[in-house]
Amino acid sequence: MPGGRRMPGLIVHEWLEASGGSENVFETLVDAFPDAGRLCLWNDSGGRFTDVDETILARTPLRRNKALALPFMPAVWRSLPERDADWILASSHVFAHHARFGGPARDVPKLVYAHTPARYVWVPELDQRGDSLAARAISAALKPIDRRRAAEPTAIAANSRYIAARIAEKWDREAEVIYPPVDVGAFAAPLTLTDDEQRILDALPSEFLLGVSRFVPYKRLDAVIEAGLASGMPVVLAGAGPEERHLREIGASCGIPVELVHRPSYSLLRALYRRASALVFAPVEDFGIVPVEAMASGTPVIANAVGGASESVIEGVTGAHVTTWKRGELREAVARALEARPQDCIARAEDFDTCVFTSRIRSFVGAHAGVSALV
Repeated sequence: MPGGRRMPGLIVHEWLEASGGSENVFETLVDAFPDAGRLCLWNDSGGRFTDVDETILARTPLRRNKALALPFMPAVWRSLPERDADWILASSHVFAHHARFGGPARDVPKLVYAHTPARYVWVPELDQRGDSLAARAISAALKPIDRRRAAEPTAIAANSRYIAARIAEKWDREAEVIYPPVDVGAFAAPLTLTDDEQRILDALPSEFLLGVSRFVPYKRLDAVIEAGLASGMPVVLAGAGPEERHLREIGASCGIPVELVHRPSYSLLRALYRRASALVFAPVEDFGIVPVEAMASGTPVIANAVGGASESVIEGVTGAHVTTWKRGELREAVARALEARPQDCIARAEDFDTCVFTSRIRSFVGAHAGVSALV
């Protein structure tokens, strides 16, 4: 950048897996700051991420068990090796914002992109992993530590207004809102389906409500079926997980067609988004990438009125917000959503495109690190 200088920094992240919303953010951060070093607790991405340093936890059996590793994470983040950098950016949804390096990097500006304060520490009612006596006891000990560490960063960015409010309440910090990146253009790109995938698509009803997520209780896929019952529309659930058998049992006895598409490929998922009459998104999520993906496909969304999805879905324009999830409200919400225009949905999704995130995160780092963030 004219008048600026390159800014080698350090990007740190919790753990890395092959897929996930926070991994998508990490990937975009790496693209935005290609000269930055990278470090995580352990890298189980199966080759998706390379040139990423790992902590000592990666050399222990704890890398396979996040719950057992949790009490050790704060100490590990405080004992990082010596590094030289102009800035640190922590992509944090547990304790990555605790990061402290030895050497020159110890005294540089530390910035945080917060997906959320650790849900199973601060809001166990929203995360079953923290809703046990043992987990609550550990959380009680970790809360004051976590709050002190959250006082260290020069600045914090949150992935939604919903999470910015949680940061203010739990950490007593202000946060700038920078929504996560979505590759909006990919959902309008040409599709290539296998013969088997095309047969799956052709066998589905001509109109249906769609649910997309892991098949786990807190994703509330049963609410998608409730929306189908309320509106009289067939339902398609796409994903996989331990609740699959239970969902099949509900679908078989509920009186409307309910189809499950097991682990759809990326191409088939995009085809499902395009074919759906509307997406139903019931969980209380920190942000919620799935509703934006649906809107990028021109498909309206029935979203929870609580949580990040209420910020991306515009009531009466790109879908509808639901509060009680009772059938009368659901029937009206489906009707409102079906009136949305595809072009309005796509235009709204473009507000969350990857290029928007990249521009804003570079500006955020540049403003708070004191040097140009463009490389």
